Amino acid sequence: MGSWSLEHSATNPDVYNIHHQTYNSSPLPSTPEEWTQRATQVSEILAQDATIRDKENKSPLAEVSLLKSSGLTRVLGPKEYGGGGQSWDIGYKVIREIAKGDGSIGQLLGYHLLWTFTANVVGTDEQKDRFQKLITENIYFVGGAVNPRDNDQKIVDDGEHIVFSGFKNFNTGGVVSDLTVLEGVYEDTDKHIFALVPTKQPGIQFSHNWDNVGLRLTESGSVNIDNIRAPWTDALGWDPKKKAPIDSILSIPYATLLLPTIQLVFSNFYIGIALGALSYATDYTKKHTRPWPYTPNPAKSGVEEFPILQRYGSWFAHLRAAESLANQAGTVIANTYAAHSATRSTLSARERGEVAEWVASVKVVATDTALRVTQGVFETTGARATANKVGLDRFWRDIRTHTLHDPVYYKEFELGRYVLLGEVPEPTWYT
Repeated sequence: MGSWSLEHSATNPDVYNIHHQTYNSSPLPSTPEEWTQRATQVSEILAQDATIRDKENKSPLAEVSLLKSSGLTRVLGPKEYGGGGQSWDIGYKVIREIAKGDGSIGQLLGYHLLWTFTANVVGTDEQKDRFQKLITENIYFVGGAVNPRDNDQKIVDDGEHIVFSGFKNFNTGGVVSDLTVLEGVYEDTDKHIFALVPTKQPGIQFSHNWDNVGLRLTESGSVNIDNIRAPWTDALGWDPKKKAPIDSILSIPYATLLLPTIQLVFSNFYIGIALGALSYATDYTKKHTRPWPYTPNPAKSGVEEFPILQRYGSWFAHLRAAESLANQAGTVIANTYAAHSATRSTLSARERGEVAEWVASVKVVATDTALRVTQGVFETTGARATANKVGLDRFWRDIRTHTLHDPVYYKEFELGRYVLLGEVPEPTWYT
């Protein structure tokens, strides 16, 4: 039995049985439009009780089961193994749609898609195919114990296996995952190794201590990794006979593409959460917001009041612009993978840096816009909208929590050097 148990409170997948039955009896979407429509359906299901689930703060076992049965966890998976065969530009739109209804589940889906793609970027062709087959055919959900600001996990050699040990303060989605991506430093070297391992084993010990103000259903608490074994053949991008990294895979710019890829995941669920806040506040204003009577020309209703109309118009315009920029960056990421996945060495450091600056641009705009919208909607809904039962605060709490992940002003600094000096950033864990 794994580290998750019934003693730790979790949502029940049976609550979505009617939806499971519908999706299990239907084919997967086959076009980009159908995939975004599917994501919109699931988002609307999640939005119905998102406020209640946010307060209960249970492990999202049911919500992940809905992502699985709807096919959304497989949107990027190869068609030959039962996946959607879509590219990252569509994956980002799916993440954004889910985040409109529930920011936590949007983040979980985004991280899952990134971790399912790990072997595509830092693994051999054999590992890429093997793990895509494993994840897609089994409809696995993937978490990751890869927080670069913690101490590295230690990896030791044990014959035909490597053994991971260490502690991570943050581990998004691991509690509800089937596989976990581990990452650490190989003994007596400075070389990092990624590997995917089954989550439900005694040596992966979750603390169940995620109780933050926002993104409360992401299970982003700490985890202890205690002597977890993986065969050398699962060490991504390493030669299992020489027990050494394969430079033609791991020492090229292509191997660092996971970083801008996940940074754009962040921005897309920020934008999705802000769009959800705008929609939620709009409905509330139409139904409940009263005009201010103490003015020379009082409006007849809240929806006719100038300041309210002005603010909604401004937020709408800025979110349209943020979506457009995110879509363009998503196309850049998708085109980069399409152009270089078969011949990874053809991606230059400069080209990789240009991709990162597209992504940084989105991060700056998405952060500013999402914070502005999610805190501003209280001005257009009124004092009664601060009631806990309304749940309008969850959007700001979600945005504020994750926009502290890595300081956006460093993205602005990067962009300044790009604009003024023509420099692209050196790859880091956050760029």
